[in-house]
Amino acid sequence: MLQELVIRNFAIIEKLNIEFNSGMTVLTGETGAGKSIIIDAVGLLAGGRGSTDFIRKGTKKAVLQGMFSLDKNRETLELLDQYGIEHADPTLILQREIQASGRNVCRVNGSLVNTTILKQVGETLIDIHGQNEHQELMQADKHLGMLDEYARVEVQPLLKSYQAYFERYQALRKKFDQKKAHEKEWVQRVDMLKFQVKEIEDANLQSGEEEQLNSEKEHLENFQKINSALQAAQLALESAEETPGAIDRTGEAMNGLREIEELDDHYKAISEVVASAYYQLQDAASEISGELDGMEWDEGRLDQIEKRLEEIYQLKRKYGDTVDQILKYDQKVSEELHNMIDLESDEGQMEVQLDELKTKLEKLAHQLTAARKKAAQQLKRDVHEQLKQLYMDKAEFEVHFDTTQPTKFKTSGVDSVEFYLRTNPGEKMGPLTRIASGGELSRIMLALKTIFAKSQGVTSIIFDEVDTGVSGRVAQAIAEKIKLIASYSQVLCITHLPQVAAEADHQFFVSKTVKDGRTETDLSYLNDEGRVQELARMLAGSTVTKLSIQHAKELLKMAHS
Repeated sequence: MLQELVIRNFAIIEKLNIEFNSGMTVLTGETGAGKSIIIDAVGLLAGGRGSTDFIRKGTKKAVLQGMFSLDKNRETLELLDQYGIEHADPTLILQREIQASGRNVCRVNGSLVNTTILKQVGETLIDIHGQNEHQELMQADKHLGMLDEYARVEVQPLLKSYQAYFERYQALRKKFDQKKAHEKEWVQRVDMLKFQVKEIEDANLQSGEEEQLNSEKEHLENFQKINSALQAAQLALESAEETPGAIDRTGEAMNGLREIEELDDHYKAISEVVASAYYQLQDAASEISGELDGMEWDEGRLDQIEKRLEEIYQLKRKYGDTVDQILKYDQKVSEELHNMIDLESDEGQMEVQLDELKTKLEKLAHQLTAARKKAAQQLKRDVHEQLKQLYMDKAEFEVHFDTTQPTKFKTSGVDSVEFYLRTNPGEKMGPLTRIASGGELSRIMLALKTIFAKSQGVTSIIFDEVDTGVSGRVAQAIAEKIKLIASYSQVLCITHLPQVAAEADHQFFVSKTVKDGRTETDLSYLNDEGRVQELARMLAGSTVTKLSIQHAKELLKMAHS
């Protein structure tokens, strides 16, 4: 249930902290005092559509917070687990900020979420019914879901099994239809993939090959330059005829220094440096000689390298910027080609599988329909019983199954369901959304809500002036129905009817005042005496009389008894 609501800078509300209790709570007060604004705040907290128009003039953002006790709300807990939201204790906190820039910041138990997730969680906690919107009841496409919720025990196992087969059937049907609808494109695609795979595999590319070829090409293109440099170095290092080379001269210097190195440590250090240089020059001369011996000009090899690099370049133009990317592309198209070839060979098998799945779906859909029709008869009896208590004993309700449409598999089965109503004898039975008036819709909604309240598991149900347009004994009947619903779920109710207010376990009075030229909404919890005064005001209007106070006390006494 909703335990606490915090509202900051929302419409004409500057600051409100409201603590709620279980059972039935009513908000009463003059029209325009801000009762519906409080409900709007709850709706936005539960993921409703936000707008910067809600931000109080002169402030930067509106802030809404709500603390809920989860009890054993399985659907909410599953959603929290799905999105990785912590819920160590049975308390859930929703928070939403609407900023002047239009940005929404939403949190669930401190975790940042988008408005879609906030709405999914909010819908498991709060169910709001307004005087001009009856939500699912006024949407024919929601009626099947309401019927399934009513018959959850019988329908859900069948529906779950049906949906598992339907998912498999849809996936296989999609592949099969795509192939049939695009036969020419399919064949063209297979041919193109075969060509691409063959072209890449014939090239026999190796990772790192291009870099190696470029290095070898550069070496061959600079063959003469390298050869000349090595020969010049060799000539400078080694003796040629009577001209001593650098190595011999360094050797002479080394021998000369060795004769004096024992005389002083400084001379010894110089001698060691020259000796090291001598041996290093010998090593370098040996390597230069080896390089020159191994060098051989191969004009044909350079030609081969250039042709290979050109082949790689052409493949890069088609399939990737590097050899590794080309190889990855080859792997990708090879898998696609393999799958397409498998589908071609398995086409006959696909048709057999489709027929088998279709047969199974038809069987499950038939069982679903039978379970729903049985539940529809019981729902019809239950609704009639509730409507009698709401003084609509002449009304007839039924769940209409549309059999005029061709059978088509859908996620929910093959059934097309809509609630039908006949309000008066002799009239035509027709869709509830077209037949019922505002007051009748309120009572039908309450009848269904009374029936569904036990199974839906919604934490808080909010009625925003759903009693508009009724009075007298109907108003009393509606009050009793709302009270009954409050025995299964927490109920918050905005009302102008004293009969409804008297049935409440708790009552808040909403008023507006002007402070420093600004309108503000105030809210106060009414004790027994306060309730009597407020009920008297609701009964008598602007002037409270002794008779209206007496009547108010009588209403409360009757409600308590």
